[in-house]
Amino acid sequence: MTQDDALKQLSHIARERAFGRHVGSDRLIQAGLEALIAGIESPSLAMLAGLLRSEEPEAPELFDLVLEELGLLFRPPADPTAAKWAMAHWIAGQIADGSIDPAAGTHLIWADIAYDLDYPEELEPLVHCAHNLDGWEESWGVSIEELNREALEAAEQFLSKRPGGEPKG
Repeated sequence: MTQDDALKQLSHIARERAFGRHVGSDRLIQAGLEALIAGIESPSLAMLAGLLRSEEPEAPELFDLVLEELGLLFRPPADPTAAKWAMAHWIAGQIADGSIDPAAGTHLIWADIAYDLDYPEELEPLVHCAHNLDGWEESWGVSIEELNREALEAAEQFLSKRPGGEPKG
Protein backbone atom coordinates (compact mmCIF):
# COMPACT_ATOMS: atom_id res chain seq x y z
CA MET A 1 0.00 0.00 0.00
CA THR A 2 1.37 3.41 -0.96
CA GLN A 3 1.12 6.51 1.22
CA ASP A 4 -1.57 7.87 -1.11
CA ASP A 5 -3.55 4.62 -0.81
CA ALA A 6 -3.26 4.73 2.98
CA LEU A 7 -4.40 8.35 3.15
CA LYS A 8 -7.29 7.58 0.80
CA GLN A 9 -8.32 4.65 3.02
CA LEU A 10 -8.19 6.81 6.17
CA SER A 11 -10.22 9.52 4.43
CA HIS A 12 -12.76 6.95 3.21
CA ILE A 13 -13.23 5.52 6.70
CA ALA A 14 -13.54 9.06 8.09
CA ARG A 15 -16.44 9.72 5.73
CA GLU A 16 -18.09 6.39 6.45
CA ARG A 17 -18.07 7.19 10.15
CA ALA A 18 -19.14 10.81 9.62
CA PHE A 19 -22.14 9.64 7.59
CA GLY A 20 -23.17 7.30 10.40
CA ARG A 21 -21.92 3.99 8.99
CA HIS A 22 -20.57 1.58 11.60
CA VAL A 23 -16.83 0.93 11.33
CA GLY A 24 -15.47 -1.60 13.80
CA SER A 25 -12.50 -0.84 16.01
CA ASP A 26 -10.60 -3.72 14.39
CA ARG A 27 -10.90 -1.99 11.01
CA LEU A 28 -9.74 1.34 12.48
CA ILE A 29 -6.69 -0.33 14.01
CA GLN A 30 -5.94 -2.21 10.76
CA ALA A 31 -6.16 1.03 8.76
CA GLY A 32 -3.80 2.66 11.25
CA LEU A 33 -1.35 -0.22 10.93
CA GLU A 34 -1.47 -0.11 7.13
CA ALA A 35 -0.90 3.67 7.18
CA LEU A 36 2.05 3.27 9.54
CA ILE A 37 3.59 0.56 7.34
CA ALA A 38 3.06 2.81 4.29
CA GLY A 39 5.17 5.50 5.96
CA ILE A 40 2.48 7.89 7.17
CA GLU A 41 3.57 9.80 10.24
CA SER A 42 1.42 11.32 12.95
CA PRO A 43 1.88 11.44 16.73
CA SER A 44 -1.10 9.16 17.46
CA LEU A 45 -0.80 6.74 14.54
CA ALA A 46 1.59 4.30 16.23
CA MET A 47 -0.64 4.25 19.31
CA LEU A 48 -3.68 3.41 17.16
CA ALA A 49 -1.82 0.76 15.16
CA GLY A 50 -0.47 -0.87 18.31
CA LEU A 51 -3.74 -1.25 20.20
CA LEU A 52 -4.35 -4.70 21.64
CA ARG A 53 -7.71 -6.43 21.43
CA SER A 54 -8.43 -5.45 25.03
CA GLU A 55 -7.78 -1.82 24.09
CA GLU A 56 -10.13 -1.73 21.08
CA PRO A 57 -12.60 0.65 22.80
CA GLU A 58 -9.88 3.34 22.54
CA ALA A 59 -9.65 3.00 18.74
CA PRO A 60 -12.40 5.47 17.68
CA GLU A 61 -10.96 8.32 19.76
CA LEU A 62 -7.41 7.60 18.60
CA PHE A 63 -8.58 7.30 14.99
CA ASP A 64 -10.16 10.76 15.24
CA LEU A 65 -6.90 12.12 16.68
CA VAL A 66 -4.97 10.64 13.75
CA LEU A 67 -7.43 12.20 11.30
CA GLU A 68 -7.08 15.56 12.99
CA GLU A 69 -3.26 15.35 12.99
CA LEU A 70 -3.27 14.47 9.27
CA GLY A 71 -5.86 17.09 8.35
CA LEU A 72 -8.34 14.42 7.24
CA LEU A 73 -11.10 14.96 9.79
CA PHE A 74 -14.41 15.23 7.96
CA ARG A 75 -17.62 16.66 9.30
CA PRO A 76 -20.74 16.42 7.17
CA PRO A 77 -23.03 19.44 6.91
CA ALA A 78 -25.01 20.07 10.11
CA ASP A 79 -28.28 20.31 8.17
CA PRO A 80 -29.64 16.74 7.83
CA THR A 81 -30.86 17.32 4.26
CA ALA A 82 -27.52 18.78 3.17
CA ALA A 83 -25.75 15.87 4.87
CA LYS A 84 -27.86 13.36 2.90
CA TRP A 85 -27.01 15.16 -0.37
CA ALA A 86 -23.31 15.15 0.60
CA MET A 87 -23.54 11.42 1.29
CA ALA A 88 -25.24 10.85 -2.08
CA HIS A 89 -22.42 12.66 -3.86
CA TRP A 90 -19.80 10.71 -1.90
CA ILE A 91 -21.37 7.34 -2.75
CA ALA A 92 -21.91 8.32 -6.40
CA GLY A 93 -18.22 9.29 -6.52
CA GLN A 94 -17.30 5.85 -5.24
CA ILE A 95 -19.47 4.21 -7.91
CA ALA A 96 -17.85 6.40 -10.57
CA ASP A 97 -14.28 5.70 -9.44
CA GLY A 98 -14.90 1.98 -9.01
CA SER A 99 -14.24 1.85 -5.28
CA ILE A 100 -17.73 0.49 -4.58
CA ASP A 101 -19.75 -2.04 -6.54
CA PRO A 102 -22.55 -0.30 -8.49
CA ALA A 103 -25.20 -2.58 -6.94
CA ALA A 104 -24.01 -1.85 -3.40
CA GLY A 105 -23.64 1.89 -4.06
CA THR A 106 -27.00 2.38 -5.71
CA HIS A 107 -28.63 0.31 -2.96
CA LEU A 108 -27.12 2.63 -0.32
CA ILE A 109 -28.42 5.67 -2.19
CA TRP A 110 -31.86 4.08 -2.49
CA ALA A 111 -32.14 2.76 1.07
CA ASP A 112 -30.18 5.32 3.09
CA ILE A 113 -30.68 8.55 1.19
CA ALA A 114 -33.49 8.71 -1.37
CA TYR A 115 -36.11 7.54 1.11
CA ASP A 116 -35.09 10.20 3.65
CA LEU A 117 -35.17 12.90 0.95
CA ASP A 118 -38.63 11.77 -0.27
CA TYR A 119 -37.24 10.33 -3.53
CA PRO A 120 -36.06 13.49 -5.31
CA GLU A 121 -35.97 13.53 -9.10
CA GLU A 122 -32.17 13.92 -9.11
CA LEU A 123 -31.76 10.50 -7.46
CA GLU A 124 -34.40 8.70 -9.55
CA PRO A 125 -31.93 7.26 -12.12
CA LEU A 126 -29.76 5.83 -9.33
CA VAL A 127 -32.79 4.43 -7.49
CA HIS A 128 -34.01 2.90 -10.77
CA CYS A 129 -30.60 1.24 -11.20
CA ALA A 130 -30.74 -0.04 -7.62
CA HIS A 131 -34.15 -1.63 -8.27
CA ASN A 132 -32.90 -3.26 -11.47
CA LEU A 133 -29.68 -4.54 -9.91
CA ASP A 134 -31.48 -5.76 -6.80
CA GLY A 135 -34.11 -7.72 -8.70
CA TRP A 136 -32.09 -8.79 -11.76
CA GLU A 137 -32.81 -12.17 -13.29
CA GLU A 138 -31.13 -13.82 -16.28
CA SER A 139 -34.50 -14.08 -18.03
CA TRP A 140 -34.58 -10.29 -18.47
CA GLY A 141 -32.40 -10.48 -21.57
CA VAL A 142 -29.97 -7.87 -20.26
CA SER A 143 -26.67 -8.72 -18.61
CA ILE A 144 -25.75 -7.71 -15.09
CA GLU A 145 -22.70 -6.02 -16.64
CA GLU A 146 -24.99 -3.79 -18.70
CA LEU A 147 -26.97 -2.86 -15.58
CA ASN A 148 -23.70 -2.06 -13.80
CA ARG A 149 -22.69 0.18 -16.73
CA GLU A 150 -26.04 1.97 -16.51
CA ALA A 151 -25.48 2.53 -12.78
CA LEU A 152 -22.00 3.90 -13.48
CA GLU A 153 -23.42 6.28 -16.11
CA ALA A 154 -26.20 7.36 -13.73
CA ALA A 155 -23.63 8.09 -11.02
CA GLU A 156 -21.47 10.12 -13.41
CA GLN A 157 -24.52 12.05 -14.63
CA PHE A 158 -25.57 12.78 -11.05
CA LEU A 159 -22.08 14.00 -10.20
CA SER A 160 -22.10 16.34 -13.19
CA LYS A 161 -25.00 18.29 -11.68
CA ARG A 162 -25.65 20.00 -8.39
CA PRO A 163 -28.59 18.95 -6.20
CA GLY A 164 -31.60 20.68 -7.68
CA GLY A 165 -30.49 19.88 -11.23
CA GLU A 166 -28.24 22.90 -11.71
CA PRO A 167 -25.03 22.15 -13.64
CA LYS A 168 -21.79 22.62 -11.77
CA GLY A 169 -20.35 26.05 -12.39
